[in-house]
Amino acid sequence: MRWTLAPKPDQEKVAQLQKSLGVEEAIAFLLVQRGIETFEQAKKFFRPQLEDLHDPFLMKDMDVAVKRIQEAVHEEEFIMVYGDYDVDGTTSVALMSSYLRTQTNFVTTYIPDRYKEGYGVSYAGIDYAHDNGITLIVALDCGIKAIEKVAYAKEKGIDFIICDHHRPGNQIPLAIAVLDPKREDCNYPYKELCGCGVGFKLIQALEQDKGNTVQSLIPYLDLVATAIGADIVPITGENRILAYHGLHVINTLPRNGFKAIINQIKKTTLTITDVVFIIAPRINAAGRMKHGLHAVELLTEENEEQAQLFAQEIEQYNKERREEDRSITELALQQILDHKEEDRYTTVVYQEDWHKGVIGIVASRLTETYYRPTLVFTKSGEKLAASARSVKGFDVYNALEACQEYIEQFGGHRYAAGLTLHENQYENFKQKFEEVVAASIETRLLTPEIKIDAALSLTEITPKFYRILKQFAPFGPGNMAPTFLTTNLTDTGYAKAVGQENDHLKCCVQQLPNQEMLGAIGFNLGKKLKTVANKEPFDAVYSVDENEWNGNVSLQLKLKDIR
Repeated sequence: MRWTLAPKPDQEKVAQLQKSLGVEEAIAFLLVQRGIETFEQAKKFFRPQLEDLHDPFLMKDMDVAVKRIQEAVHEEEFIMVYGDYDVDGTTSVALMSSYLRTQTNFVTTYIPDRYKEGYGVSYAGIDYAHDNGITLIVALDCGIKAIEKVAYAKEKGIDFIICDHHRPGNQIPLAIAVLDPKREDCNYPYKELCGCGVGFKLIQALEQDKGNTVQSLIPYLDLVATAIGADIVPITGENRILAYHGLHVINTLPRNGFKAIINQIKKTTLTITDVVFIIAPRINAAGRMKHGLHAVELLTEENEEQAQLFAQEIEQYNKERREEDRSITELALQQILDHKEEDRYTTVVYQEDWHKGVIGIVASRLTETYYRPTLVFTKSGEKLAASARSVKGFDVYNALEACQEYIEQFGGHRYAAGLTLHENQYENFKQKFEEVVAASIETRLLTPEIKIDAALSLTEITPKFYRILKQFAPFGPGNMAPTFLTTNLTDTGYAKAVGQENDHLKCCVQQLPNQEMLGAIGFNLGKKLKTVANKEPFDAVYSVDENEWNGNVSLQLKLKDIR
């Protein structure tokens, strides 16, 4: 692990902010580090307001999209809401379809079959629309590269409105409207919306055009917050506002589908981390193991008992998904050893019978063992399909672009992408990808990095400090939970490895003799027990957390690494 201490912010700004807010220096230090330098900025950070969302009409083509939907509603045209099968896609479809159904009865939903149709807009989906008299398709979380498919739909008399957030290619589809803040010709102030976020801006525009405020759309924010967490977009700017209020909806008045999932997990208050690791995998499991429409049904169900049944069904899919991803990860790790590929710059593995629904999860798991850009391939029809995952600081999308001669189709982001290629190009691609990454990646990026916000003494960790720290949430990219460094710690003599296989480290630490002690837990740090044994001094990188045991709540250090 590389430990990297963030640069110290301007001390004068820290002192000014500390004075105006009346907080400890460490809190002001963290805020200035995050670009929050004034009382007004701090107020917006700690109390995000829906009124601070940008005007949706600042997005290119928004006026055209609103006009076309209003026309379709007025003329009683059949509208198809089309989305991808992942969490961002299914929440987008749930959001848009449930909103449009408050305006018109002529709405249907469509999620492509992951196995028969693959990612994005499909010819099969357009044919289905044509066969059912649909004249307008609103595509969410996909479509920005669907040049030929949008043209095909046009030939059949079907208009497209695209709501996407992926990087466009050289051409923009000739749709009625293409809403994508990443378009070079789009001046929308915030570029990091997820697909569901772009969909939300469209319904915000539709409401605004009717003279209504964003307050009328609060019930939809649980969907938006879930998509923001699951799609790992920065939780800054508009995303912070949407996630903050969306979490509030999840915890106070969630839709029946979320309520059914929450009832199964027996947790009272959910954080964005819970949304990412508890809610999102279950919604994703439907699209991975069966069909994304099951997730849309769960998220739009108005009958509470029926929602419970959908949630039970999806829980079963999630169990199957966990079993698949565990067994495929083991096979993939063995393949790396069998091929003697432990020391490469990349991981590229393939087996034709691996479950297409879990290869993205497997790619992420493989980076935990071999920290490097990773692709996991499986057979998909006549072609091979892969999920790509990168490491912090390396743009895998650009690396794939450099291998285009061997790829049939690809799309995605800096850190995650998907692609298809012909089987006879697999070895060529694998070699080229290794060469591209080897030539362009900085060696230091192949060692996981822990970014440290500040050095702290244990005496600064007080209940008041933690109370304010909690209000930095929701955490995520762009606003990670603060990570601290404390040096010269000693264990009080009770350190032990815990867990079924002694994987985890539990200890009680102090910085100076006779100083108050703090409990600490280090997941997957059991092997470092020797570092703290015999009261030897050590340094620790950690976040501050609460530990609840037998009704007692105390502060504890959540160790990330020690040395």
